[in-house]
Parts: sequence; structure tokens; C-alpha cells
Amino acid sequence: MAQVQYIGTGRRKSSTARVRLVPGEGNIVINNRVVEDYVPFASLREIIKQPLVATETLGSYDIHVNVNGGGYTGQAGAVRHGIARALLTVDPDFRSVLKSAGLLTRDPRMKERKKPGLRGARRAPQFSKR
Repeated sequence: MAQVQYIGTGRRKSSTARVRLVPGEGNIVINNRVVEDYVPFASLREIIKQPLVATETLGSYDIHVNVNGGGYTGQAGAVRHGIARALLTVDPDFRSVLKSAGLLTRDPRMKERKKPGLRGARRAPQFSKR
């Protein structure tokens, strides 16, 4: 018998997370590692759990995540976005709670491109009068 699973994709900066929610005890596995081993900061682990806390489903689902690209913060944001989207497939009534918490909006901020004549996006070469 096939096990029920709910899927969501989350993105932030250059990170992409593919999230699967499976009914279980609340274990979170990211890239085949326990969340405590993968995410070094407690604050980022709290960010990951925000959608579960908002919908009061913490401990109801095992979460399996494949995430790539970016750093710790971007990946944590992508996982949070993916969990929120997966929870929508669990119960569409969660939409109002998740939306009011701002968890369904994809963060549009990206790295600004380097401009010609500059050393970075905005960093100009050092000025010298002579």
C-alpha cells in the first residue's frame, strides 16, 4: 500500500528545497542528515519549524528534504517555504494562517548583478586625485 505524502517546493535566493511531508513523529531529515547535524544554528532550525508551529502540526509529520544551492540561511528559508506549500496540500484551510504569517510569499530579493566599470554591483574603484 502506498504511503500518503505531501510535496512542496520552496525557494529563496539561490536555494531550492524539495519537501515531502509523511505522517509520522516529527522527524526532520535534510539531505539524508538529521536537522541538528545539517543546520548548525538553533535560530535557523526555528525558522524551518515556523510553518508547523503556525498550523499547530509540529510532531504530526516526518519531513524529508532535498535542498541545494546557497548557504545556510537561504536553504533554511527555502525549506520553510517548501514546508508551508506542502502543508497547503495537506489542508487548504491552512492558507489563511500561513498567509497572515507571511510564510507563503517567496522572498524576491536576489544578488544584484555586477556593473561594468565597477568592482562589484556598486563598489567603485578607489578614487585618487593624482
